[in-house]
Amino acid sequence: MVKIDAIMGWKKLNLGAAITEPGSASLFKTGSWRTQRPILDKEACIRCGRCWIYCPEAAYSPNGDGYFICNLDYCKGCGICAEECPVGAITMVLEEI
Repeated sequence: MVKIDAIMGWKKLNLGAAITEPGSASLFKTGSWRTQRPILDKEACIRCGRCWIYCPEAAYSPNGDGYFICNLDYCKGCGICAEECPVGAITMVLEEI
């Protein structure tokens, strides 16, 4: 008898099903198919980290100055970061080819 989980390739989840790494983007650079990209206005940014917290692909990470910078190799352009930014420091612009 073949186990279903062996066929589907399921992984064991952490306690509480907490996902500690980016989703499919951790293995594949999925940013190449986005239609919009986030642009950060550092003058307006208050470095709250909401973009980092809400990003479903964990594309954001803090830099040495405390700003959260988006890694465009993994950003899918969903715009959640821009929606969650309390001061409007992130705007979504059309991706140019």
